[in-house]
Amino acid sequence: MSKKKYTFIDLFAGIGGFHTAMHSVGAKCVFASEWDKNARLSYEANYIGIEPKLFKKNKKGEYLYFNEDINDVVPSKVPNFDICCGGFPCQPFSVAGLKKGFEDTRGTLFFNIANLVKEKIETGHPPRVLFLENVRGLKNHDKGKTLKVILATLDELGYGYSYEVLNAKYFGVPQNRERLFIIAWYKELVNIDSFKFPYGIAEDGSTIYEKEKLKEGTIPTKVSDIFEPSIITAPNYTISDRLWEGHRNRKERNRLNGKGFGFSLFNGNSTYTSTISARYWKDGSEILIDQSELGINPRTLSPVEAGRLQGYRIIGSGWEFPEAANNQNYNNSNPEFRIVVSKKEAYRQFGNSVAIPVIKRLAQEIVKQLL
Repeated sequence: MSKKKYTFIDLFAGIGGFHTAMHSVGAKCVFASEWDKNARLSYEANYIGIEPKLFKKNKKGEYLYFNEDINDVVPSKVPNFDICCGGFPCQPFSVAGLKKGFEDTRGTLFFNIANLVKEKIETGHPPRVLFLENVRGLKNHDKGKTLKVILATLDELGYGYSYEVLNAKYFGVPQNRERLFIIAWYKELVNIDSFKFPYGIAEDGSTIYEKEKLKEGTIPTKVSDIFEPSIITAPNYTISDRLWEGHRNRKERNRLNGKGFGFSLFNGNSTYTSTISARYWKDGSEILIDQSELGINPRTLSPVEAGRLQGYRIIGSGWEFPEAANNQNYNNSNPEFRIVVSKKEAYRQFGNSVAIPVIKRLAQEIVKQLL
């Protein structure tokens, strides 16, 4: 790893998943932008101790570097940076059918990233690396047009790029979660042809670079790794008879209609759960934990467990199985994440978050290959 201290900005910052990953490789955050007020509360509460300057205010009490609305960002007021991180929303472009590049991104949130980068290039401070994340569906969004415009824009700005879909279940968290990552590098500063993606983490902690080798085994996971003590979860998160009946009836109706949708039930020995989403707070149907051995209805995950499922180290009420507290994600070499918002907001925030082990390993590879 290079000894130089690199700087990064965190756009569409959420609760700071990128911040955690980049901090783990020694990078310093100089600017962040997030519009959701509750996510901002979580972000500041958890990172002000790591990066106090990021939350500095002027005499009017306005943040200087912790921006709220990305549409209000003035590029000249953003400190120069080496790496741009961003989990931008997936929006269709109104393609004019001509350039299919920078101009076609106007009016979308990706344009804010592209415009900021363009301004920095024009003032002689091109960001070296762009580290971008999105849903897997971006690959085929609007018949592939959306991704095509994004890649054409990166090329127009002078960046080479590689993109890949990665699954969190291969990186040591018990969640089947696929996300698209785009890694781009400024060609005048970085002389490579492609970025070698990590596809998973082997049992010995080494990086797996070939998809075929995933079959040889990754860090073993089981859902009970994330469990708080059942003495806490059983009385507080068990679903009602009415809700449980509703879940079963809906699943049967969907089965008869050939839809196949419904609740998903897991137990502590399951290797992984389905993908947690921002709507989890509504009824928890995508991840229910079987409690038949206790003779009671299934339960939802607690907010603490939802965060652990994304790889955050959250102490909560401890662990059902104390040895889980010593794994790669939850041992004390990782920063503790504190939940400072309501249960509903916590579920939403974790459902929207990136999976920490995936982007931590990507951050390591960015430093190794591009910096």
